[in-house]
Order: sequence, then structure tokens, then C-alpha cells
Amino acid sequence: MVHVLGSQDSKLAAGARLVLPALWLGLIVGISLIEAPLKFQAPGITIPLGLGIGRLVFTAMNWVEIVIAVILLWAILKDGVGTPFRAVTSGVIGVLILKVAFVRPLLNQRTDAVLAGVDDGGSMMHLLYIAADGLLIVGLIALIVIGVRKWVMPSGAERGSVPSVATHDSREP
Repeated sequence: MVHVLGSQDSKLAAGARLVLPALWLGLIVGISLIEAPLKFQAPGITIPLGLGIGRLVFTAMNWVEIVIAVILLWAILKDGVGTPFRAVTSGVIGVLILKVAFVRPLLNQRTDAVLAGVDDGGSMMHLLYIAADGLLIVGLIALIVIGVRKWVMPSGAERGSVPSVATHDSREP
């Protein structure tokens, strides 16, 4: 494989492959699974106000997701990244592209119609967005597991053995 961004893995790229999927997962859980459903239960929040807040929050979240995806793309173009991690990362990025380029614009049209009083707000598009986030959650958990197994666990621990711990540095006198 041609490595356009450097031929060797770096600690920065390896760190990005471990930290960014966890950060992204936390973002989705915090916004999509916690903030979005609870927002409409707050006192004084009307449908138009909740939709306006939601549009701002999800737009910001999607931009953060795009930045994370670009950095992850850079991190998988380094040596030392296995095919499973590359494949799952590519799938996650593909789902993000569909979510941001296809589902979000359709949801924005629905929101505009609800705010204009033309639509009652019931929509299957929300189910597509939820499904996309569900796929992202599964993919991000897979990336975290793959990353931990490859870059955190010692190779002996992957096979179920207990790694030996050196208690004396041979360079010391």
C-alpha cells in the first residue's frame, strides 16, 4: 500500500486511533442518546424551540464528527495499521458521509416544514438518522476493541497468557 502521509507509524497516529473512536462514541451517546430525547422534556421547550436547538447542536456535532473522521483517515494511512481497523474505519466514515450528506438535509427539510406549520413532525427520516448513529456506535466500539487489542495489550495477552513484567532494567549498573 502506498502511504501518502509517511511510511512509518507514529505515536500520534496510534494515539489518534485509540482516543478518537472513544471520543466520537462519547459524542454520539451524549448528544443523540441523551441530549436529543431529554431536550423536549424540559419545561418551556416548545417544538419550534426544540427543533431550532436540535438543528444547531446536530450541525455542530456533525462538524466535529467530520474533523474526527478526517484525522482517523490520516491515522489509518500509516504503516502498522491492520486491514480490520482500516476496513471498519472506512465503513464508519462511509456511514458518516451518508448521515451528513443524505439524511441530515432531508431532516432539515422536514424541520423547515414543521416550523412553517406545513407538517406535523412525524418522520421516518429520524429513524434513518437513529439507524446511522446505531451503525456508528457499533463501528466505533469495534474500532476501540481492535485498537486496544493491537496497540495496548501485549502480544502475549492477546492469546490469553499473562505478560511478564520486567522488574530490573538491564541498563542499570
